[in-house]
Amino acid sequence: MKSAVFYGKHDLRLEERALPSVGKHDVLIKVMACGVCGTDVHIYEGDKGAAETNPPTILGHEFAGVVEQVGEAVTQVKVGDRVCVDPNQLCGKCYYCRSGIGHFCENMVGIGTTVEGGFAQYCAVNESQVYHLADTTPFEEGAMTEPVACCLHGIDLCEISAASTVMVIGGGMIGLLMVQLAKLSGAHQVILLEPVEGKREVGKKLGADLCIDPIHEDVKAVLAEHQIHRISVVIECAGLKQTIAQAIDLAGKYSIVMMFGLTKPDDEVAIKPFQIFQKEVILKASFINPYTQQRALDLINAKKIDVSSMVYEVRGLSGLEEVLANAELRKKGKFIIDPWKD
Repeated sequence: MKSAVFYGKHDLRLEERALPSVGKHDVLIKVMACGVCGTDVHIYEGDKGAAETNPPTILGHEFAGVVEQVGEAVTQVKVGDRVCVDPNQLCGKCYYCRSGIGHFCENMVGIGTTVEGGFAQYCAVNESQVYHLADTTPFEEGAMTEPVACCLHGIDLCEISAASTVMVIGGGMIGLLMVQLAKLSGAHQVILLEPVEGKREVGKKLGADLCIDPIHEDVKAVLAEHQIHRISVVIECAGLKQTIAQAIDLAGKYSIVMMFGLTKPDDEVAIKPFQIFQKEVILKASFINPYTQQRALDLINAKKIDVSSMVYEVRGLSGLEEVLANAELRKKGKFIIDPWKD
């Protein structure tokens, strides 16, 4: 099978690999779509993602496809089923799993990080990680279940209510999902900060009430002009030191700042504790997707959330490395890899 194999920093090779073996509890999936995630970029750049990656390995953890083969003990799926995958397989036995916070599992298997993932024509996963796509859900949308699941955990932690004014910083795939989820959670006003005009336009289409260019506009002046006195929740989705500092600065009194964007592991942000004290700002972060995959898929299958408007291009495996290496290209939008496209 065709595979994109990660060997180390800036070293991705297209190779022919043997089909994965299928254990008695496993499902072999013919991968039809796999999203390129910021975590894949971090790993390609030599940084740590949510879990340690030991090269050589096949990356890709946002994927959907068709069941090609099932192990003898599999009972919940059959050959021909259209499915997506939760890439985080929990052990169910460690302290954290038994404490109800399994996303901190001490023995987690990360499909596409610690074991082979979806940037290949086939991938074998445990039956426990497989979820059914509706017949009306395209594979490209099914592949977005994992990022929606991650965003749902972040949104849950934001404690959004019907009276909330929510600001989202960064209009990439994750930020645009957050705009929609904030609306679905009952926020009466959602503000998007995004320097790229095309992304601001998509943000308006997806429900942002106010879009601001933080590079060419005075954000605080625009907020004052629209008589917005208090931002109750700020969701930072850019993963930059300066935007995290900006989130804390723009947060209103008695507010929550969700640091959702993934920074480099060694990044440090200078904060002013007195500023946080004066406003009673609560700083939060969100780690992967605990028990939210089914909820995310329900939203996608029911067409309650748009996961396709922000997709820029579908490429084959040969186009993956350029996406991982080119930050300017990634600014155009979300990229999906179809391993059968080449």
